Amino acid sequence: MTHLNKVLIIIGPTASGKTALAVDLAKKLDGEIIGLDSRQIYRNMTIGTAQPEENEKGEIPHHLFEIKDPTDEVTAGGFAKLVFAAVEDIQRRGKRPIICGGAGLYFRAITKGIFEGSVSDLAARKKLEKEYDENGPDRLLSQLRKIDPEYGEIVHPNNKKRLVRALEIYDATGKPPSQHFHDQESSNISQLNLFTVYLDWDRASLAQRIAIRTHDMLKAGWIEEVKSLLEKYPDEHLHPLDSIGYRQIIAHLNGELSEAELEQEIVLKTRQFAVRQIKWFRKENLDLIVKMSPQRSLEEMTQFILDNR
Repeated sequence: MTHLNKVLIIIGPTASGKTALAVDLAKKLDGEIIGLDSRQIYRNMTIGTAQPEENEKGEIPHHLFEIKDPTDEVTAGGFAKLVFAAVEDIQRRGKRPIICGGAGLYFRAITKGIFEGSVSDLAARKKLEKEYDENGPDRLLSQLRKIDPEYGEIVHPNNKKRLVRALEIYDATGKPPSQHFHDQESSNISQLNLFTVYLDWDRASLAQRIAIRTHDMLKAGWIEEVKSLLEKYPDEHLHPLDSIGYRQIIAHLNGELSEAELEQEIVLKTRQFAVRQIKWFRKENLDLIVKMSPQRSLEEMTQFILDNR
């Protein structure tokens, strides 16, 4: 099978320009876009998850955006199944699927499978959950990074369920999650024949892009978006709100951060997250690395991908 018959996937850290590039490629390839983002799948979180607006979509059909309620939880394995179904649907209609996103764990799920075995240790889970609730995530995250540096890079400290589950798996089996992932290597999940394109920015340029995007998102009404979610779900703990930006805005609404501190904190946390994404993706099998630069036009970068796929 040639590269031309492979499913194109655009990955990279947050704010790296994946959406614009995917849309331009879709226009040239008669394609449709499938999101690979753990938060853009949710409704009513348009601003804070940087979902593409209608004018940014360029009349290209987009799949797996705003299809779940914020009260729903989506596992990596469950998301992978949605991706496979979307790819099959697009190909059946004679179009080209282009997957686009920055969720490292979801990328792992569609390329290598994900460990979602039935192993459990309820006593260990309750103990870990109690420690998380009483002492916060830092100690547990430090434990995870000691036993599983690879997985510890991508688990966000505010993701209580995933952090606790990772340590529970280790307590129950003596093996860290990453070893389970590698051991099962797609034993129970279909694989896509992918051509993986990674967008590589220098740290200074990416940091500037993150700062600009954060400012624009706050100006566009991100705080009001969070207020609306809290008003709509007053008695719910919404897992998607344990995300960078949303958590800081809630702290701001509670009087814990000023507006200036809020923006600085979101930029800082987003930059730290981008570093973790970069480390994660550089360990994956990449078919093409695109050196991104403010001096390179969108058209130039699109053509580079088309010429080298």
